[in-house]
Amino acid sequence: MIEFSGKEIENFYLKIGENVKRVRKEKNISQMQLALAIGHNSVGHVAKAELCKYDKHFSLEQLYKISRILKVSLHELLPE
Repeated sequence: MIEFSGKEIENFYLKIGENVKRVRKEKNISQMQLALAIGHNSVGHVAKAELCKYDKHFSLEQLYKISRILKVSLHELLPE
């Protein structure tokens, strides 16, 4: 059985957040625009998930929506 450390999982989420932020900025979409498009009323969740702060990260559903909004493949948002 493979063991996964908390740090490894945190780095996984951190890389996803970095990828979302990079693509969002390339597409000139604000955190607020993205937050509203995925069903949040404020930028708080997006900002925290992009930085992986306070144990916040994007769910699979949110990543699917983000990939559609940003017009990129889901693969582009995930770490290698």
